[in-house]
Amino acid sequence: MFKNYIVGIDLGGTKINTVLSNLKGDVVSQYTISTDAFKGEEVVLERIMITINKVLDIKDISIEEVMAIGIGSPGPLDSKKGIIITTPNLPFKNFNIVNPIFKKYSVPTYLDNDANVAAIGEFLFGAGKGTNNMIYVTVSTGIGGGGILNGKLYRGSTYNALEIGHMTVEPNGAKCNCGNYGCAEALASGTAIGRQGREAVDKGEITSLSNYENITSYEVFKEGKNGDKIAQDIIKKSLNYLGICIANLVTSFDPEMIVIGGGVTKAGDIVFNSVKEVVNKRCFKVMAESCEIVPPKLGVDAGVMGAVALALTEEGIEF
Repeated sequence: MFKNYIVGIDLGGTKINTVLSNLKGDVVSQYTISTDAFKGEEVVLERIMITINKVLDIKDISIEEVMAIGIGSPGPLDSKKGIIITTPNLPFKNFNIVNPIFKKYSVPTYLDNDANVAAIGEFLFGAGKGTNNMIYVTVSTGIGGGGILNGKLYRGSTYNALEIGHMTVEPNGAKCNCGNYGCAEALASGTAIGRQGREAVDKGEITSLSNYENITSYEVFKEGKNGDKIAQDIIKKSLNYLGICIANLVTSFDPEMIVIGGGVTKAGDIVFNSVKEVVNKRCFKVMAESCEIVPPKLGVDAGVMGAVALALTEEGIEF
């Protein structure tokens, strides 16, 4: 029997999004359910299997026709062994998620972190299609990244490459959850922007942010757009640090493209224009000019299409 299909799974803290695609990455069927993470490891595993069965049943496809299964998950992971080590919004603790799925379906199953799979997805199917060297950066609750170098996903010697949120961009900066000081994540993530807004209010700064009971990066960008100086200062400072982080990537990897996604980019042109300004200021001209800095194209399905792309690339399918 010909194996003409791939299953891609985007495992998140609130939902499991699963697709069945053909070998060209065209979605054949899709099914999403709540993760129910609070019910524990085995329940989440069972719900993953429910989605696999469902995407097959929708089109009456047998598991024997599936070439591989790809899973994208928050980390940290041991992707070589298929283990989710721990993650804040999922119940797994050193849990091998690959073995039970392989045991049930007898289909090669691959696991990687969500930033890596998003990078592969954008490379194969999204904004990075046609490039050879591309970096994907996500700026949301935290900051993460994945890199495609010479057409291949770069994982590093311990499979933890491009943890760019923990790149030091200010030696004496705020303490990061990782224990270091001055990480990009502690200074430029959505969480960091919201924190700085709350700190300004707590200090008694005169700002329209004080009108909000809960301040996130959304409120900071909103009030900055409305002309609030404190919010504008926070945005300027944070996006400068993000720009330094991106400039370091350009200098280190000389990519053709950097794709920036994640919740913070919903603020629009201010993010991309600020980052480009810093890159142009800090990088060699030839490198800055040859690197496009763009938003992603896959949108809400970046994770699940990245999981498809992971399985395809691990199986050696070339485009």
